[in-house]
Amino acid sequence: MYLHEVRLPPRSRVDDSRRLLALSRRSVLARACAGLLLVCAATAASAQQDAAPAPAAAAPAAHESATSLDAVTVTAERREQNLQDVPVSVGVMQGDAMRALTAGGDDTLLALSGRVPSLYAETTTGRIFPRFYIRGLGNIDFYLGASQPVSIIQDDVVLEHVVLKSNPVFDLDQVEVLRGPQGSLFGRNTTAGIIKFDSIKPSQDYSGRMQASYGSYNTVSFDGGIGGPINDILSFRVSALYQHRDDWVDNTFTGASADGTVTPKKDAMGGFDDRNLRLQLLLTPSENFSVLASAHARDYAGTSTLFLRNAIVKGSNEVDVPRDKVAFDEAGNNPQAYKTYGGSIKATYNFGEASLTSISAYETTSGYSRGDTDGGAAANYPVRGVPNGFGQSMGQVRDLDQFTQEFRLASEGDDALQWQVGAFYFDGRDTTDFYQRAWFLQGAARNPNNWVRLRNSNTSWAAFGQLSYKVTDALTLTAGLRETKDSKRTRLLKTADTVAGVSTYTGRRDVRMSDTQPSWDLSAMYEINPNLSVYAKVARGFRGPTIQGRSAVFNADFTTADSETILSWEAGIKSSLFDNRLRLNVTGFTYTVDDIQLNGNDSNGNGVLFNADKARAYGVEADLDWRPIPNLSLTAGVSLLRSKIEDDRVYAQVCALNGTVVCTVNDPTIKVGANTFAQINGNPLPNAPKYSVNLGARYDIPVSDSGALFVSTDWNKQGYTSFVLYDSTEFNASGNFEGGLKVGYTGGYGAYEVALFARNITNEKNLKGVIENYMAAVYNEPRVVGVSLNLNWH
Repeated sequence: MYLHEVRLPPRSRVDDSRRLLALSRRSVLARACAGLLLVCAATAASAQQDAAPAPAAAAPAAHESATSLDAVTVTAERREQNLQDVPVSVGVMQGDAMRALTAGGDDTLLALSGRVPSLYAETTTGRIFPRFYIRGLGNIDFYLGASQPVSIIQDDVVLEHVVLKSNPVFDLDQVEVLRGPQGSLFGRNTTAGIIKFDSIKPSQDYSGRMQASYGSYNTVSFDGGIGGPINDILSFRVSALYQHRDDWVDNTFTGASADGTVTPKKDAMGGFDDRNLRLQLLLTPSENFSVLASAHARDYAGTSTLFLRNAIVKGSNEVDVPRDKVAFDEAGNNPQAYKTYGGSIKATYNFGEASLTSISAYETTSGYSRGDTDGGAAANYPVRGVPNGFGQSMGQVRDLDQFTQEFRLASEGDDALQWQVGAFYFDGRDTTDFYQRAWFLQGAARNPNNWVRLRNSNTSWAAFGQLSYKVTDALTLTAGLRETKDSKRTRLLKTADTVAGVSTYTGRRDVRMSDTQPSWDLSAMYEINPNLSVYAKVARGFRGPTIQGRSAVFNADFTTADSETILSWEAGIKSSLFDNRLRLNVTGFTYTVDDIQLNGNDSNGNGVLFNADKARAYGVEADLDWRPIPNLSLTAGVSLLRSKIEDDRVYAQVCALNGTVVCTVNDPTIKVGANTFAQINGNPLPNAPKYSVNLGARYDIPVSDSGALFVSTDWNKQGYTSFVLYDSTEFNASGNFEGGLKVGYTGGYGAYEVALFARNITNEKNLKGVIENYMAAVYNEPRVVGVSLNLNWH
């Protein structure tokens, strides 16, 4: 997970033969993508031309599933459009599909991983700090002030801080994953893309829904919402999410604990309680004016990520140690807890030719996460009779306040020219503490001054616009432009002092960074026929400068990274085939990230940030929905990716404990003092699967006009994925897969459903993350089997 930049003296550039080889590879990619698109287009056009006109069919019985697909409406360009009409690669998942994945208590955000092509998600900091990757771009940093190139937007509000990004989604209408840079309309820190969640909104129709489930480990989940009119102009919706799991992991350590952790203890950790509530009010005093007010609250307490020390054996990436047992000597059995509150007001006025929208939002959070970061008890791993390796830390957000304001003026109607302009302001501030092991110890070893306090601030201003012009009935051109100023400041308010209170810190205490950058995109979409379109897009985006202040807890200076920029090219097809029974969307892409931000450790094990020269990637992604026969629905997705870091002067610190390399490093290495570093030039980006495949199916067996038995299943498989920057035998996964199954009965024309379900039905132990120096593993969630009840009423 950690890396360090070692800048060696300049060397000669790549010779001509290597350049020719690189150009040849890009040429092959271009021809392959073009060939794929042409084949798909030809196939689609042929299918449409060859299909004979279908005779008029008798009306289906009430219990039969319609074979045609419903239209999917997205807001990828900040206005409602058919998915097939937007020149953007968008993965869409409806709320019901998401809830099927989270019935077993899974994190409602991490459950998306592997279910949408080109999207990957993981965490090594529990449910309050998910990390997202789109097309291989993400950030492996676990620092509470880290920025990510994937932006999370919930109900039109951007969530910037990593804790806010963990806000669960519930009473969900739809998820949209917008792949590739989205800087023109959505701003900085979207170089990889955005994940956009939209909740079910209030309306003048009384309605409600709920899903309740119970499963293994006393796992309880409730996700529901109810709403309707208050009077002719005011409506409401109340939504709630409750997830609970008992502690189910035993702490088997029997020795002495230096910080007072109670051991051994049965069912010591692994559980959680996540309580969430949201209230929405929609005021519509006229046809032209509406105000949507929303407020939400979260109260979460659970267990931070459990690392399993020595689960990884040198020379292999296979892990098979018990999931339900650990031997932690410290960290109080890894507790974490956060409380988050927020609200927004969205006001829209339609002038006829144009509409003005204002979105004001505020978010705040506080809480902590504590963990045994060595993943075991040092006493169990002696070196020459001495306990080997201690690790414990805690991050605590004392207070965080985020305020955002957006104004957007957009054209209305169906004119050939569509436009929108706007302005955006962001202000985020937090006070965050970091505590190290000595602060927790008891007796003479305790150092009550072994912690730091940081004050972080981030402000951003932007102006943006987009024009879309329908040149002909078939051809639409779109251009977007955004100018953003992003400023950050981190102040060290308290240093990590000695027991006597003496400060030994000599680094910076006040660091400011600022940058102004343009983001833009150009696209063309051509409708070959009403069932087939092709598009091409080029886009530029940037991730703002970043400051890493946590190093001060080790008395090391701050480190920083300048803005990274991306230039992305993509082309794709969007098709609806066989009388709208099959929807197939395919995209080929390539991108270059300049000055890519990387992070890791320096030679003393302290966290650092820096920029590498470049990262390049190319790939293909495809989404398919198919209803081949009545009552059968099939979904599939696939993504193929090749990524590469390009900087022959950047080296990553490798796995080492007490000066000994503990894993198998396959890259060229150098020594810097007592530390070993590996050259990472040419290696793939971390957490960037070479491929992912997801499959889903549901079949209904009608038993009456209003009811049916059904069986549904979903599977996803992931190709080779490295968890670190250097090439190692151990720290990667290949072939990870998970599956789910659901069997039940739906009745009352969809009004209710009862079912048996299983998540991770084969109980796969998939490696999801590592702590290198301790050869520690992070697993996926265990199998959960249970029952669920869904109700819908109108």
